[in-house]
Amino acid sequence: MIPGFSVEDSDLVASLYALSAKSPKLVRSSTYAAPADPSIQITSWKMNEFKYYDIPSPFPTLARGLFTRELKQETDGETSKPKKYQIVVRGYDKFFNIGEVPWTNWASIEEHTAPPYVLTLKSNGCIIFIAALTPDKLVITSKHSLGPVQGQEVSHAEAGERWLRRYLEKLGKTEADLAAVLWEKNWTAIAELCDDSFEEHVLAYPPEKTGLHLHGLNVRSKDFITMPQEVVDAFAEEWGFIKTLSKIVNSIKEVKDFTTACAEKGEWNGEPVEGFVVRTIVTEPPTAANTGKAKGGTQESTRSPYKAGSSFFFKVKFDEPYMMYRDWREVTKTLLSKGLSSSNLPRSKMKRAETKLYVSWVIKEIQRNREAFKDYNKGKGIIATRERFLEWLKSKEGMKDLEEEETKEVDEDGKKSFGKTVIVPVAIPGCGKTAVAVALSHIFGFAHTQSDDVHVKKAAPVFIKNVVDLLDKNDVVIADKNNHLIQHRKQLREATEGRYSKPVRLLALNWSLDKPPAMIHRICGDRVEQRGDNHQTLRADTSKSHEEVIWMFINTTEELTASEVDDIIEMEIEENLEQAVRRAVKGVVKILGLEMPSEEKTQEGIEAVTWYEPKTKKPDEKKKESKKDKGNGGAKSAIDARYFGLLPEVDLLELLDGRMQHDDVHKDMRDFWAKLKAEGRVTKRPHVTIVHKNSLDTEKPLWDRCVALHSITPSPPLFKGRLKTVLCNDRVMALTVENFDLAQGSPDGPNQEGAEFVCKLPLEVRQRLHITVGTKTTNIQPVEAKALVEEYRKGVTDGVKVLELDGVEFKGRVKGLNG
Repeated sequence: MIPGFSVEDSDLVASLYALSAKSPKLVRSSTYAAPADPSIQITSWKMNEFKYYDIPSPFPTLARGLFTRELKQETDGETSKPKKYQIVVRGYDKFFNIGEVPWTNWASIEEHTAPPYVLTLKSNGCIIFIAALTPDKLVITSKHSLGPVQGQEVSHAEAGERWLRRYLEKLGKTEADLAAVLWEKNWTAIAELCDDSFEEHVLAYPPEKTGLHLHGLNVRSKDFITMPQEVVDAFAEEWGFIKTLSKIVNSIKEVKDFTTACAEKGEWNGEPVEGFVVRTIVTEPPTAANTGKAKGGTQESTRSPYKAGSSFFFKVKFDEPYMMYRDWREVTKTLLSKGLSSSNLPRSKMKRAETKLYVSWVIKEIQRNREAFKDYNKGKGIIATRERFLEWLKSKEGMKDLEEEETKEVDEDGKKSFGKTVIVPVAIPGCGKTAVAVALSHIFGFAHTQSDDVHVKKAAPVFIKNVVDLLDKNDVVIADKNNHLIQHRKQLREATEGRYSKPVRLLALNWSLDKPPAMIHRICGDRVEQRGDNHQTLRADTSKSHEEVIWMFINTTEELTASEVDDIIEMEIEENLEQAVRRAVKGVVKILGLEMPSEEKTQEGIEAVTWYEPKTKKPDEKKKESKKDKGNGGAKSAIDARYFGLLPEVDLLELLDGRMQHDDVHKDMRDFWAKLKAEGRVTKRPHVTIVHKNSLDTEKPLWDRCVALHSITPSPPLFKGRLKTVLCNDRVMALTVENFDLAQGSPDGPNQEGAEFVCKLPLEVRQRLHITVGTKTTNIQPVEAKALVEEYRKGVTDGVKVLELDGVEFKGRVKGLNG
């Protein structure tokens, strides 16, 4: 048996062949004769890049850079055996930049990865794979090919091979020596070819940094398994590669702080840096809820598509000045291929004053000496051209021209001068974004278009077109959509950029989710119920399915950053309609330089919301189904819950973090808390379980009372309780709940149903009420917290660390829950 062969790997390759035959646009392959042994045929697999964003993945592997071979088999007479395949080269699983997909936003990464976090310098070159073809022969490839490439004097793979031979000759070793090690370990060595004499990228490399930068050793298997950084560094030193600089930190906060500091300087250890690749592991598997598409889907997952325990990479790339340098490279290539006119350039590349100036300068340079640009599109002369321009920019002429270009984009007050404005709500359902938009439209005459009015399968492009069409005829357009993802805001920017003589301002109405999630959910859920059927799609029903929709938005929203828009009006979720409208009016008056409307006009705008009805409504299928069920004797249950629980409006991180700093906290408890935080294992949606479906045999009356509470509309009663004691052993941490009662003076009032529920709550239920703060590992069930609390109530404290709180009060509602 060939070392490293496995049935699982062979089955993976077979599935790729089958998928390629069925969907050639999804997966395609190319076959090459191995240069070291032409009798061996190597197949390179290439996936559709855009489909890496889909969840669930359409691919049987997420490997990016995968080469395989068919193994020869002896036949038994005329009996044919199933084909066997071997993975020859195995690259990394596809990974993304921060915010590029929902599962690489900071919150998701913090929740579903674990320390340590290894930051490796992002090399600026092309990837090279080195693996054993046989026990004494190597195969060296680029991302998708090997050997010579037609039309190229030297291919990437050949350039990588030349550098490898230099290292081996210098060390007095042979390719057979390296092949033997890689064959035995079943590894693919992964390096970055950084050689400006071969091909220039963004960063320049001095002689001592030119060559193959080793940054990975992957097991040749279906699963993504990569060696620790210390193993990679030792291998690089042994075989003569350039080591990739790295740094290890123990929390996502440290990752953010370190990369932010480097981004501000644009360097690390005195060297220019474009960004970092961060290497960690996945701690939790995806759930059944994560079935939507990360791009353009309606159910966007915030969890990674990689299975628990697997290696997981993400990028932190710095935009400046490297994005600008890339723009210069791309516009130069376009000018050389399409003609020396700025009209041939994409608008998205022309947003910076420096780039506009560069275009004028480089056109003159090409006209003056086109010979100097003969190899530019082959990756030669890119850095030299940029350095010449930067040097010219420092001259008196350059500084004067830049100042004039920048002056065109500012007004008399020194602020950036805009033409038209798109008002961009950043919100979740129930925040009040449409109500505010209707009021602003009435008060100021702003154009207003809603994404919820678009009832087609792919609504996003239609909505963007509606915004742009209105913007052509109006100075201000309200793009009424939740815009809760970075890609939504980016689409609006890209659609309007460079369209008019002056830049288009993006003005955000930002409803930050900076309150406890349960509080946000209660407020927004109540509003959805109160508006009833007065919405195009999201309407309250007896099963309260809208509540899960709101949770989805709370969990997937990507926080707005100042760099995404030009101005921000910070809204408050807790404010009522009148307060919200007045806040928005004040903001747009200040930012757009408008006259403050009269009190009468403002009141008219607020009243206009009362009379507002959506233009179109989707048929309410749930209501039809409900009537159908009613006609059938109500066969279906209105509540589909695994358990009923109280959702306390409390931020556990904020509450416990401060308390854990006190001197009276046992070291073991403090360490346990630190581990929960570092590994993202503090529960994101705290709840107090009241009754579970598994106990229906003994607690059916309690279950029925919870169903009745959950079903009250429009606003179920609000309860209160007190968080009294923190408990933990070496497996789980919990908070005890005391003094469960109706919240007197709440907006809902002490209604009869709530009061009766409190009175009838059995003592044994009160004694077990708790919040599970977190478990040590995924293998430990949260129900262990219940047992911990019950034993503590009986006086059993062996191995239990106890910490008293100052009686923190909370409020919350009883809800039917599944997660």
